[in-house]
Amino acid sequence: MPNNQLEQIATDLVQRATRAGATAADVVVQEGDEFSTAVRLGKIESLKEAASKALGLRVFLGVRSATSFSSDFSAASLDRLVGRTLAMARATSEDAASGLPEPGLLGRYEGDLQLYGEDVAELPTEERIRQARRAEEAALSFDPRIKNSEGSWFEAGAGTKAYANSLGFVGSYRSSYCAVSVAPIAQDGGMQRDYWYSAARRAGALESPEAVGRKAAERALRKLGARKVATCRVPVVFDPETARSLLGHVFEAVRGDAIYRTASFLTGKLGQQVAAANITIQDDGLRPAGFGSRPFDDEGIPSSVTPVIEEGVLRNYLLNCYTARKLKLRTTGNAARGIAGPPGLGPKNFYLRAGPYRPQEIIGSVQNGFYVTDLMGFGVNIVTGDYSRGASGLWIENGQLAFPVEEVTIAGSLPEMLNHIDMVGSDLEFRAALASPTLLISGLTVAGS
Repeated sequence: MPNNQLEQIATDLVQRATRAGATAADVVVQEGDEFSTAVRLGKIESLKEAASKALGLRVFLGVRSATSFSSDFSAASLDRLVGRTLAMARATSEDAASGLPEPGLLGRYEGDLQLYGEDVAELPTEERIRQARRAEEAALSFDPRIKNSEGSWFEAGAGTKAYANSLGFVGSYRSSYCAVSVAPIAQDGGMQRDYWYSAARRAGALESPEAVGRKAAERALRKLGARKVATCRVPVVFDPETARSLLGHVFEAVRGDAIYRTASFLTGKLGQQVAAANITIQDDGLRPAGFGSRPFDDEGIPSSVTPVIEEGVLRNYLLNCYTARKLKLRTTGNAARGIAGPPGLGPKNFYLRAGPYRPQEIIGSVQNGFYVTDLMGFGVNIVTGDYSRGASGLWIENGQLAFPVEEVTIAGSLPEMLNHIDMVGSDLEFRAALASPTLLISGLTVAGS
């Protein structure tokens, strides 16, 4: 459907709800196409193409609210949806923090955020499958020790999202994405697997399948012969993928819902030094072609750039309207909403700003330490900041990557880790809504044999 048709559907449903007695209402409508294929050893294992449309309705009766959703856009179905949602709202408890945004906060960014690439939809199915095959072929032919594959994948999607509320706001935007990935298996006295991927808003911005395949093969090969190390306390270098995971824990700690529940080690820390002075973290909703970019959030708040940590000082929590009211602060435009349920919280483009050091310089500065390339498990407590995760990677000796390591655990605490980031890499790349360069953290415990 054209954007204006989805906007009209959303606006009409808001009007149905208010005519039926809602004191306020908002609606999100989504329509899109998704594609995915999995190829293993050259053969197609799965192929999926799907089109979907759905809408979510939220109604308010004063400070009572309820949400519901439907994929049936017929008039009779929408009337039933309104009736059921109002009945649910009457049965819910009052919550003084619930409600739509203040009218003066509504709006949208009017520039081009480059969220939609025409070439994604234009890419034929045969070419999408071919890209998956090319990535796997490149990995398998890279080295004789690459003997098998868990498969390769190509995914793509494009769609439109519209939002309207009873304060008069209505807007919509199109977005697209595509990705190619592969997971080869290396064998030489043992077996190791790894992966690599490329993702972008436009098909033309993807890395070549051959580059993805070669990188995946290199990552699998460097794991061969992995062993444990003795338990020690050493500097730990996180590569960009594992550093991104670390940044995800920071995002969880600055979410407004964690803060008002006092379920974060950063509760009550606004304006305080919480990280090393070389650490700046931003949440940027205006980054061109960013995976978290958008002209407005899922409550109609215009996108913006929010400084989270500036030179080690905590400046802002990330909020939607509900959590902002709970904390008596102003929303940062981080409302994220699917079709079902009320708005939650999500990142825009949440990233740690790049530093001056090339990854090789960071590794070269370590006499004895651990370069982490994979993290496993979920041993992180956001309330206390306690950190313990399984890991694998490569050991550093005299500034060089010496041998692969597996079956070890990294332990520390997030507050200490943030304050002991000694070096920040220059290799910041945006492969998702969270991004980080390489990081060197001093004095972590690596528990092994």
